[in-house]
Amino acid sequence: MSAASSKTFLVCHGAWSAGWAWKKMHPLMQAAGHRLVTPSYTGLGDRAHLANPSIDLNSHIEDMLAVIKYEDLRDIVLVGHSYGGMVATGVADRARDKVSQLIYIDAFVPGDGQSLLDLNQAAVLRMQELTQSGSWRVPPNPTPSDTSPADVEWLAPRRVDMPIKCFEAKLKLEGGPLTLPRSYIYATRITPADTFGPFARHAKSDPAWNYHEIDASHSPNVTAPEALMALLQKIAA
Repeated sequence: MSAASSKTFLVCHGAWSAGWAWKKMHPLMQAAGHRLVTPSYTGLGDRAHLANPSIDLNSHIEDMLAVIKYEDLRDIVLVGHSYGGMVATGVADRARDKVSQLIYIDAFVPGDGQSLLDLNQAAVLRMQELTQSGSWRVPPNPTPSDTSPADVEWLAPRRVDMPIKCFEAKLKLEGGPLTLPRSYIYATRITPADTFGPFARHAKSDPAWNYHEIDASHSPNVTAPEALMALLQKIAA
């Protein structure tokens, strides 16, 4: 592959997860001649020992901006998965000169001043109960039912609680509406709540978006890596 067609993909991962959850994607990206960068947010994955009640959405945006700065990343294909859509939107806003396009995978797409809880009413009651009990940690949601036993065995001990402020903090866009190329990948093996259906339907009906579907449950990086790789490569090209 020529250097011109080689891409740098930077992943803003989902809640309770971290960079490790993209392990299956690294050899696929490498074989295709691309670079895949999968940092972990503060308080999660290999940085779980740094967890504390003050961590919020902005902390995770700052994490990613620091990676862009110190790894000297540019012309980035920025990927936001699930909660990572909140992070990726903030990163794209503050690093507009570094990001060439934005890809949301079954992800939240916030507007200015919105928190994840503003976009997911079903989670509000759960957060209220946790707050009333004095907890600042949110335990993981269950993995999708079609996750293989081997993958569950790999995932379960590595998924850790999220600081509650990550869900409560409101995104502040500093540079106005985002105008860079945007794509949405909707995982069609939906959960009963269909949390991401509204974002998918909006992307499908808005000509400013490129819309795609993948026959997978919520984390195709785990359950359908080859299909996700093909789709990411097609979009990035």
